[in-house]
Amino acid sequence: MFGYAGRILRVNLTDDKIRIESPDENFYRRYMGGWGFIAYYLLRELESGADPLSPVNKLIVALGPITGVPIAGSGRNAVGGKSPLTGGFGASEGGGFFGAELKKAGFDCIIIEGRAEKPVYLWIHDGEAEIRDAKHIWGMYIADSQRIIREELKDNLIRTMQIGPGGENLVRYACVINDLKHAAGRTGMGAVMGSKRLKAIAVRGHGEVKVADPDKVRKLAEAMVDWASAKPRGAGGVDWGLGTGAWMTAHVLSGNLPTRNFRDGLFPNPEAISAQTIRDTILIRMDSCYACPIRCKKVVKVDEPWKVDPEYGGPEYETLAALGSNCGIDDLKAICKANELCQKYTIDTIGAGATIAFAMECYENGILTREDTGGLDLRFGNAEAMVKLVEMIGRREGIGDLLAEGTRRAAERIGGGAERYAVHVKGQEVPMHEPRLKRALGLGYAVSPTGADHVHNIHDTSFIQKSAWEKVKALGILDQVPLEDLGPNKVRLLIYCTFTAILDNCLLMCGSVPWSYDQKLEILRAVTGWNSTMWELMKLGERVLNMARVFNIREGITADDDWLPDRFFHPQTAGPLSEVAVNPDELKNARRIYYRMMCWDEETGVPSRGKLEELGIGWVAEYLPHP
Repeated sequence: MFGYAGRILRVNLTDDKIRIESPDENFYRRYMGGWGFIAYYLLRELESGADPLSPVNKLIVALGPITGVPIAGSGRNAVGGKSPLTGGFGASEGGGFFGAELKKAGFDCIIIEGRAEKPVYLWIHDGEAEIRDAKHIWGMYIADSQRIIREELKDNLIRTMQIGPGGENLVRYACVINDLKHAAGRTGMGAVMGSKRLKAIAVRGHGEVKVADPDKVRKLAEAMVDWASAKPRGAGGVDWGLGTGAWMTAHVLSGNLPTRNFRDGLFPNPEAISAQTIRDTILIRMDSCYACPIRCKKVVKVDEPWKVDPEYGGPEYETLAALGSNCGIDDLKAICKANELCQKYTIDTIGAGATIAFAMECYENGILTREDTGGLDLRFGNAEAMVKLVEMIGRREGIGDLLAEGTRRAAERIGGGAERYAVHVKGQEVPMHEPRLKRALGLGYAVSPTGADHVHNIHDTSFIQKSAWEKVKALGILDQVPLEDLGPNKVRLLIYCTFTAILDNCLLMCGSVPWSYDQKLEILRAVTGWNSTMWELMKLGERVLNMARVFNIREGITADDDWLPDRFFHPQTAGPLSEVAVNPDELKNARRIYYRMMCWDEETGVPSRGKLEELGIGWVAEYLPHP
């Protein structure tokens, strides 16, 4: 096959067994990679009701057909398993160079099972794999452990996917990080990796990814290089030379910048934490991922009052908002230090910032006291306390042990009304985008299979731009829908945007590279030689979304969980959205419309047998509850 290595590596850490499987071409074409592989193996092989932090859970590292092909956006891999945050479908994607190296080493996917008796790391090189002792690097920050792994294996070009102490200590929103900077941040896969006592996966490959039409791939790659050389505004919220976080003031003016746990609408000094200020003060360079000309990743250096190591990159928009405005903090250096700590400990910055903001609001309302916090003054705006708390979470020290459980579990344990300040969906903290402004985004949060997520979702405000409407005309969306609308036309747009985003998560193509739908199709055809159509690819997104839905239903997640936290049913305290809130009746009606359009039961959200058969996955129906 072109585009694939044709081999899947299965590693059982309990009995130290390693084997290689070679699925047929139909398997690859039906599930494609990334989310498709993760959903397939979780449904087929993970027993219902499994504890996400037990040895029976699986950690699945999945590539796609584009991974490792020398073209912009191809440096990504997915990581999945049963989420320790939500108890449902867990998956996240990271960039960098690890995924491309794994493909060149001869594998499309790694399925990790069981639990090692002592800490280990996995060493994969040119079609071979071995389990190696990691006791000497357990507990280390990831820059130190990567250095030792490279010294041990005598190769400075080895790529790593790792966890730090946060993953080892089972912080429920721990992430895994490629190459020190590129986080697969959401759903807690770092905790799953830590539960298996797997410190790292180290990879080195000298192979090449064979493609069906090398000339076509080269021409497409050159076209994106030409586009990038013109230094235009990018896609997915990315600006050339700035990365994400360039529009902080605009977000305040629209009400989109989360402030003090999504409570308030005015953040006094947004420019203090903007990408422009980073560029003008502490930025030392912009980095990119494998084969990508779009250098969108910040690398920062701070010397005082904290030292921030540039090896760990720099903060993007989600981090600037989560650890900044959402905690009432405008100290850029403190945010950079907290971001560095999250990287060192491998903790999701959204989960960390949202959980700290929750604790700050509990503190200001007397639900948490100084006795509870170990003397920390957790008022909004206390930058030093925020930085300290990140480290306490990573180490599970003091109140950090409680907050490492995430907002839902922490609120349940605190009690006393703390639940009303826990801003999450299905247990996963809400990202830094405002559903009181973006109504369909809010619905997308509610119905997402992973809990609240802003990537496989719609951003209503994007469709104010004519270029966005022109793009979706290719999907048959011809009439512009008002920003505030949440009727059938907007729900349809959300569904189509979700399918195309999940498609990216199966191809493993970066959404920040502005490939058109036609170009993505051209790339897939040139890489694989398949006669694919956009119809097939949209059906792929729909197929995988339905598989994730069925997995969640099997694990006890219901339509009642497809809902937003109470916070969004009330206006912000000030600013543009001070008289605007999500209408629960409107949301409930939109959810019903969504279910109908998806051919799910309009009350329970259970996919119909007919829909599953139409998607070519009738076998999935056996995991649904029987009447």
